[in-house]
Amino acid sequence: MFWYAILGRTKIYAVIETGGKQYKVSPGQTIEVEKLPVEGDTVELDKVYMVADGDKVTVGKPTVPGAKVIASVVGAGKKDKVIVYKFKSKVRYRRKRGHRQPFTKLAIKEIVVG
Repeated sequence: MFWYAILGRTKIYAVIETGGKQYKVSPGQTIEVEKLPVEGDTVELDKVYMVADGDKVTVGKPTVPGAKVIASVVGAGKKDKVIVYKFKSKVRYRRKRGHRQPFTKLAIKEIVVG
């Protein structure tokens, strides 16, 4: 049994897009998204495709009008290194390259329905 069922609260979640990827988020959750150019401590994500509040589900066309997700920036960093190795046989062609993708860590505060 989940904590929201025990306390008599309905679970609210939303499907948002940031950095070309979609995420299912709910308040209190922490997610890692593509690096965001943030100035302040909070971020408003307004590309909300779906909001579900208990039994009430709102699906946007393509986005839900007036809905936004408010999150606070926890930190930033880089993910683990991915090695890209290119090799062609018999021609002495070898290339080794590493890549670390930058990310921003967000803590979801609330979901505002328009």
